[in-house]
Amino acid sequence: MRLKDEVAIVTGGGRGIGKAISMAFASEGAIVVVAARTLSRLDETVEEIKLGGGRVKAIQTDVSDEKQVQRLVAETLNGYGKVDILVNNSGIGGPTVNVVDLRLQDWNEVLAINLTGSMLCAREVLKHMIPHRKGNIINIGSDGGRFGYPMRSPYCVSKWGIIGLTETLAIEVGQYNIRVNCISPAAVRGERLTNVVMGRSKATGVPFEELMSKITVNYSLQRPTEEAEVAAAAVFLASDESSGITGHTLVVNCGHHIVQ
Repeated sequence: MRLKDEVAIVTGGGRGIGKAISMAFASEGAIVVVAARTLSRLDETVEEIKLGGGRVKAIQTDVSDEKQVQRLVAETLNGYGKVDILVNNSGIGGPTVNVVDLRLQDWNEVLAINLTGSMLCAREVLKHMIPHRKGNIINIGSDGGRFGYPMRSPYCVSKWGIIGLTETLAIEVGQYNIRVNCISPAAVRGERLTNVVMGRSKATGVPFEELMSKITVNYSLQRPTEEAEVAAAAVFLASDESSGITGHTLVVNCGHHIVQ
């Protein structure tokens, strides 16, 4: 087991990529603390991990709320005495709208959850990791943070920020034997992809089926990434197999490229 007895906090662990990472970590021997705003989703993840023999705890948390993040880390430390791994996965897709029509409250909400929430979680776990001179932070970015994506400016900006946060933190905490990396998927098969495409269909008037059929045209593998593939990358980055890797953005996107 590559993560035996490691304590890992996974935000956004109630569904999608976060759930897949939580389950993969548990199968590798980690004690997983799953956090998200929706408790019912967390309960589903907990039940599945326990059925597989894994160790897991759910803590309802809104990562955009500083006090809730502090409580998340404090409860984890009180329960397990350490935090070895943090996966900053909580995020929302935000609106599908051109900047000229963008509402400030929508912009602020996306950045608060996707970017500020990641900073808050990293800040709080680092207060424990630095004195113990051990730790591993994995931020979940997106190809939306590597390329411009019309009508998705808050999301893209938040994910560009995640890459900047990753590289900056890696420099700041490397001297303490703490690694910080990022995983950048493109389209990932699942509920969020469906919701994003539905939003674009509504905003543009293009039928949902037509948009879905075009998603992977510029993907070398001609398919979306699977949640399990992102989870496998997270296990690699969390394990000693990647001990020499920090400040890196690992692209897991089935060969997504832009053809002019």
